[in-house]
Amino acid sequence: MRIAFYPGSFDPMTNGHIHVLEQSLALCDRLVVGIGVHPGKTPMFSFDQRAGMIAEVVAAHFAQRAVDVSVVSFENLVVEAAQDCGASVLVRGLRDGTDLDYEMQMAGMNRAMAPGITTVFAPAYPESRHITATLVRQIAKMGGDVAPFVPALVQKALAARISEV
Repeated sequence: MRIAFYPGSFDPMTNGHIHVLEQSLALCDRLVVGIGVHPGKTPMFSFDQRAGMIAEVVAAHFAQRAVDVSVVSFENLVVEAAQDCGASVLVRGLRDGTDLDYEMQMAGMNRAMAPGITTVFAPAYPESRHITATLVRQIAKMGGDVAPFVPALVQKALAARISEV
């Protein structure tokens, strides 16, 4: 069984993340989505909220494969978290050349630390290449329309979260 690990903050999940999920599911039997939890950072959404959104999106977009996707949190190195899940593939999304330069360095370091894990790059689809969770959060906080960048359930969660603040 080929297990892939797809790490990120997913704060919030975007349409770009969905495209990487789609490509990841084509490569593996089981996909573990790892949400990085860092004590020094304060995310917009809690781990449970992010995990719930991911589960709902997977159920809506990939119903036949939903049982093959799980969500975990991790605080250690990505490559260690991948090993903890039994993954042999580490999936990373690429939007542009800047991402590629950084991710190539990370892939080399990860390979040195864990030779049994292969990094695979999932290129962004043209329609989601410009989307980042950081920009989505900024647009939402300033009252902008994030509908073109996130699934509807995430849009609703962002609106609710912004109204709480």
